[in-house]
Amino acid sequence: MAKLTIEDLDLAGKRVLMRVDFNVPVENGKITDDTRIKAALPSIQYVLKKGGKLILMSHLGRPDGKRDPALTLSPVAERLSNLLGEKVTKMQDCIDENVKKTVKRMKRGDIVVLENLRFHPEEEANDPAFAKELAGLGDVYISDAFGTVHRAHASTAGICKYLPSAMGFLVAKEVEFLGKVLKNPDRPLVAIMGGAKIKDKIPVTLNLLNLANVVIVGGAMSYTFLKAQGKAVGASLVDDKNLGKAKEIMDAAAAKKVEFLLPVDHVVAPELKEGVKTQVVKDIPDGMKGFDIGPETIQLYSAKIASAKTVVWNGPMGVFEQKEFEAGTKAIAEAMAASKALTVVGGGDSAAAVEQFGLAEKMSHVSTGGGASLEFLEGKELPGIAALTDK
Repeated sequence: MAKLTIEDLDLAGKRVLMRVDFNVPVENGKITDDTRIKAALPSIQYVLKKGGKLILMSHLGRPDGKRDPALTLSPVAERLSNLLGEKVTKMQDCIDENVKKTVKRMKRGDIVVLENLRFHPEEEANDPAFAKELAGLGDVYISDAFGTVHRAHASTAGICKYLPSAMGFLVAKEVEFLGKVLKNPDRPLVAIMGGAKIKDKIPVTLNLLNLANVVIVGGAMSYTFLKAQGKAVGASLVDDKNLGKAKEIMDAAAAKKVEFLLPVDHVVAPELKEGVKTQVVKDIPDGMKGFDIGPETIQLYSAKIASAKTVVWNGPMGVFEQKEFEAGTKAIAEAMAASKALTVVGGGDSAAAVEQFGLAEKMSHVSTGGGASLEFLEGKELPGIAALTDK
């Protein structure tokens, strides 16, 4: 069912309660990466332009329902004020009397940032009374924190029972692009799966077998598949508990006539450390660990990407944070950047990689939510989207 978007609401003179994802890295009170704050700016500026009174709420880190001065949103409010060139009022709580008084006095164009929602245990518990108190601060609710819509929390799902609610620009864009992968995509569709933990990727890989023409696997999860095929993987990271699941996935791919590609060569080393001596091998010898896909695999995978009409990527091909093992992930990012296909990067480490290689701008869409994008691609209903008002 299509949901209301920010453009469907009349915001003039309204108190607009917006859930944003300001969960940014902070070291010694300084923000080290403000990408998520910038991602919320289009919705924020739209509300201000339309004469709304803007109340922003977010979580930061994991304070476990207790007040933690290291996880205050004060540095975030300050950075937002600098980015907008506007005064931003930062509250000490999210539902106390002072907040209620301040919100009552707001004028059009005013901006208030509430304190970290997770200082209250009721937020993650999706407590109805807490959700109702938050809702009491606004006239309408905008969801613009895609990274949290897979969680049924008070500020993402519970609050929607009490207010007209809509998607902000960021969430609407995520739903549009990830939706294009799931609903009649242009073919061939190539799905690239990587990263370390196979168990996190089993449900999404199984769902993508119903959609993809080609599934490409890299990263540490590939060694579990290779071992399940009886190949030599040396001392590489293998999830022995899920060898059966890996075989099941490969059998399902064969049954569905989906091309399922695993690395044919590997960049290996005895351990993961700066300046370690590496070699390229087909079969990984004992005592060696695979940390990246090799040059032949890069060629094979890049050719598949070049012939695709839709590419969705989740998880790096190797330990790209280290120079010796970045080539595979970088090559995949470059192949996608050069492609004319619809290219969707599913958050998390893959998003960090395309940023690192300066290729984010060349992708059709880079998701801001790792867990949320995975669950979306698994075909799961996301509670923070399901709860919004239907069009």
